[in-house]
Amino acid sequence: MLKLARILLLGLLLIVWFVLALLLCLVRPRHPNNVYVFARMYHAVCPLIGLKVRVTIADEVKSVGPAVYVCNHQSNFDIFTVTGAVMPGVVAVGKKSLLWLPFFGLIFWLSGNVLIDRSNRSRAIGTIGQVVSRIKGRGTSIWMFPEGTRSQGRGLLPFKAGAFHTAVQAEVPVVPIVCSSYFGQVDLNRWDNGEVLLEMLPPLCSKEHGAAGIRELSDTCREKMAAKLAQLDEAVARQRAA
Repeated sequence: MLKLARILLLGLLLIVWFVLALLLCLVRPRHPNNVYVFARMYHAVCPLIGLKVRVTIADEVKSVGPAVYVCNHQSNFDIFTVTGAVMPGVVAVGKKSLLWLPFFGLIFWLSGNVLIDRSNRSRAIGTIGQVVSRIKGRGTSIWMFPEGTRSQGRGLLPFKAGAFHTAVQAEVPVVPIVCSSYFGQVDLNRWDNGEVLLEMLPPLCSKEHGAAGIRELSDTCREKMAAKLAQLDEAVARQRAA
């Protein structure tokens, strides 16, 4: 019964948000802060599904300027959890197929996010060039999931290089974001689904790596995120045991 009530309420909210988001996008189409506004709306759903999300942001990030934000990707619930770390002026890079999702896809594009065709390598590379130009020309920051797909409880998957190519070409730092493991934690029939820890780490300088060091930058970022993920998971486990 609780699950059904939550699904119905989420469906109603989705329709209301779609109308409000469409109106906002018509007033200021593809404005860089549209994504931040929508992220706040999505994140506000967490209490409705019984999740408490605690967000920690490193002081160095607050004045970082344009950057490439990279975050681990676990499940469809990420739209509610990790959006708590979205900063003003950030847009996301997503696969082109998102455009066909009812309600969400159209708003994803109209709000200013970037869609790439992963099935076509040359087009994907061209899109990275466009993203780099957008970062340099408009001072926009980019949010990417370097794993390229949802991990669904398999831990931190290997990273793809696109985010790090973008950071190096745009000469902006990489900001790692880590969300504690929560796949399988959410049961819509349960009132309290526990706590999720979300932490934004200090920026990694991409300039010192250069084009030849993209893999090194990727590996360094992944190592730091894996270590932080283990730390956050341990903290959540301690809280549950207390």
